Amino acid sequence: MSEVDIPSCFSASYREAREKFLLASQNRNLNHTEHVLPARAGLHGETLATDIVWIGSENARRLLIVSSGIHGVEGFCGSGCQIALLNDDAILARASQLDVAIAVVHAVNPHGFSYGRRVNEDNVDLNRNFLPFDGTLPANDAYRALADLLLPPTWPADSTHAARLSGRIAEIGEDTYGQSLFRGQYDVPDGLFFGGTSATWSNAVIRHFLQTRARSAQQIAWIDLHTGLGPRGNCEKVFIGRAAEFPVASAWWGADVISPVRDDSVMFEINGPMVRALGEECPQAQQATIALEFGTVPLMRMLEAIRADHWCYQNREPEDSTLRHRVRDELRRCFFVASDDWYGMVVGQFRTAVIQCLLGLGTPSSQ
Repeated sequence: MSEVDIPSCFSASYREAREKFLLASQNRNLNHTEHVLPARAGLHGETLATDIVWIGSENARRLLIVSSGIHGVEGFCGSGCQIALLNDDAILARASQLDVAIAVVHAVNPHGFSYGRRVNEDNVDLNRNFLPFDGTLPANDAYRALADLLLPPTWPADSTHAARLSGRIAEIGEDTYGQSLFRGQYDVPDGLFFGGTSATWSNAVIRHFLQTRARSAQQIAWIDLHTGLGPRGNCEKVFIGRAAEFPVASAWWGADVISPVRDDSVMFEINGPMVRALGEECPQAQQATIALEFGTVPLMRMLEAIRADHWCYQNREPEDSTLRHRVRDELRRCFFVASDDWYGMVVGQFRTAVIQCLLGLGTPSSQ
């Protein structure tokens, strides 16, 4: 294959993204597994599926996982990066030389990707859903204190309601406001950042993949692709895992790996992130997990778009209404910048992170 045409890797819909991903996989004759979401169709009637392709030895000791779209609408960026990877001869040749297998998990949340929402078909934020669900769920008193202000009776909110929320944000600060929401909550099913009360279909798909495909690996790295926080086009390499794994992440991805726990990241601390399933399902492996967070728009604009989307869900706004279209378009703009320069920044930084990880996994000092 020739040099990657980066803009062509990105898509205008989930259906187009899946077609491009499957074509790129077929062009390389890769092992492909399809997990179809039961009893649901996409916005345009298409099949909804999480697709997983495997590059390299089936029994590789070293494995890199690259996942996209756990927050559906963020899949527009993540899918583009993954398709660019599948078309990148140099990187895949290097992975083969270093005997590192790569598993590419496309559209963890296909329903959210298709319908342009962050959450899944049941309004669950999947990156808050990877908990044991065997007892008491995490409390979020800060969310409860804000709940009656977040989703007003009408959208847009009337001036009185909007002023109440603005006053509350001014009182506690934007960072505290963001943390109150992003941590996740388990009490309000039609609210924001709802983590669910049981494991979702997507949770089961990811755990099945880890159980059946990753347990022979002795070293596992995981890159989960995200957008929405930070300056436009900037990428943060954010460690998400157990504290003991932080030195491994720094060795594999470099000294600029950061962590929300250390308060040096644009990301917020969260409950139940997907990548923590790796430690539970593959305890045999040395491992480290990061999120790549690509910046788009200011935080308050993004949170306003999320509120509008949840208001439409809560109030059963028709999919074809003018308001729903406007809200969906704005949410997408907050998580995906449809511009060639942004595509280039995103893929370039993603490519660097992949190369760093391949070299980290493939050098004797890390084995």
